[in-house]
Amino acid sequence: MLETRDLTKVYDDTILAVNKLNLKVDPGEIYVILGANGAGKSTTIALLLNFIDPTSGTAFINEIEIPKFPLEAKKHLAYVSENVELYGNFTARQNLDFFAKLGGRKKVSRDELDATLGRVGLPEESFKRRVKTFSKGMRQRLGIAIAIIKRAEAVLLDEPTSGLDPKGGAEFLELLRQLKDEGKAIFMSTHDIFRAKAIADRVGIMAEGNLVRELTHEEIAEENLEELYLRYVAGYEQAEEAA
Repeated sequence: MLETRDLTKVYDDTILAVNKLNLKVDPGEIYVILGANGAGKSTTIALLLNFIDPTSGTAFINEIEIPKFPLEAKKHLAYVSENVELYGNFTARQNLDFFAKLGGRKKVSRDELDATLGRVGLPEESFKRRVKTFSKGMRQRLGIAIAIIKRAEAVLLDEPTSGLDPKGGAEFLELLRQLKDEGKAIFMSTHDIFRAKAIADRVGIMAEGNLVRELTHEEIAEENLEELYLRYVAGYEQAEEAA
């Protein structure tokens, strides 16, 4: 479904942001990338969305090579960022309708729009409210609604639970589980180890642009993920300093 092959990004010929990344996210799977700030998580997502070009290597969605066919690839991808970009003077319903059309769906009924907003837990009174009055949690829910209405096969999320309270974060993760059950491939970056362990089928640990460890669902349950994460990241940094 979603795959990278030796995906690499170097800035200014000196800064290695992502180094020969190889990973795969299958339908109905939640893959979480863990890493500190600067580890390469956001750069990886930007490469998958073709916001930036790779230095070398490539990535695929449904066997479509993303750098070569970006417009076709984006039809299959949806994106939810830490701060969802929405039109503040539009209502929730207007935003959802606009992004549905932007994603190629020309005719979406009001019933479908409202059903999608309701599905992600937005109260009915908010459908007609301007989004600039929304809390961060409500904006994140609307971001998921946009991903649903687009009918994308893969959903990319960059630190989506950052700044959410425990209840809002837990409810957001439940929405991701529902998308997983529908067969979506979900790729999420975070530095939140607790939420990664709660939601992930697989976890990748990134340090200095490198995927230094990948864990299966069984290994996530068996390992102390926090200790493992700190050991790998600290060990990698020490090795880099010694070199």
